[in-house]
Amino acid sequence: MKSITAILVLLAGCAGPSASHAESAPFPGCAAALAYSNEHDGLALLVLENGEVRCRSKDVATPQELWSGTKSLLGLMAAAAVQDGLLALDEAASDTLAEWRSDPVKARITIRELLAMTGGQASTVGRPAGYLDSLKAPLTAAPGTKFQYGPAPMQIFGEIMRRKLAARSLDSDPRQYIERRILDPIGVKIGDWRSGPDGLPLMPQGLALSSQEWAKIGEFVRRGGVQEGKQLIDAAALAELFRGSAANPAYGLTWWLPQATAATAPVTRSTDIAAHAADLPADMVVAAGAGDQRLYVIPSLRLTIVRQARLNILGLAAGKKSGWSDAHFLELLLPK
Repeated sequence: MKSITAILVLLAGCAGPSASHAESAPFPGCAAALAYSNEHDGLALLVLENGEVRCRSKDVATPQELWSGTKSLLGLMAAAAVQDGLLALDEAASDTLAEWRSDPVKARITIRELLAMTGGQASTVGRPAGYLDSLKAPLTAAPGTKFQYGPAPMQIFGEIMRRKLAARSLDSDPRQYIERRILDPIGVKIGDWRSGPDGLPLMPQGLALSSQEWAKIGEFVRRGGVQEGKQLIDAAALAELFRGSAANPAYGLTWWLPQATAATAPVTRSTDIAAHAADLPADMVVAAGAGDQRLYVIPSLRLTIVRQARLNILGLAAGKKSGWSDAHFLELLLPK
């Protein structure tokens, strides 16, 4: 796939993204990619090259649940908080969470480990507890040693952000922070953001965006955190999100990466990005959610790709695999 870079660079325009994206001739693989998406319960598909539409389904304006695609927004929140001096990725979470200071193991969990899902928490996918209840999640591994995907670390990070903001006499709602700091400046219109059992906005899931709105987040990442010439997120802080951990090189700080991994978590096995890492653009980063919701960002090819689909909840609960292949989809869309 890397061999098509030169061709795409020649095709790419120089216009920046706008609220109403210009449309260019579709990719040769657009029809095949749309058909494959539709065969797997696809609802929407949108491909931008340098901000111009190169492939799209009929409806890209209806908000859809992102499920765990919501998590990747937390990485951006963390990077913004680093720039704002609210936190450091490698600080101990117990610096903020007084409840953890008397526990010698929890006391050394870092914010980076929470966002990388290596803090040691065992949590059930799809069943987020409230922020304070998530602090009580038992540890089943030493911090930094094992990748365990679940909602608890994200809810814990929500509580950390809530307390950090309150300490600065700011609105303590993490949603209000990310909207003020990033979403509003880049023009994202939220369809919905569900709350958890404690009435606070869910951090690991719950955000609903249309494809065209989710693409704005992808474009912001593709441009390195720049919006209209302003660096909204420090480039160095943003880059930290796309570094995998020793426990799972294929997962950074809330973003999936095309890296080989020995991690065996069920969610890791649900995508074939790691298995086909050698064939995918090395700089690709992916936000992913249940039901094969995807936001692919490929800066070297100047591409942002959004794919949304119906979630088969009964099938998911029964352990049924969707058959979706990220590698095959990208190969169809971007043929060699």
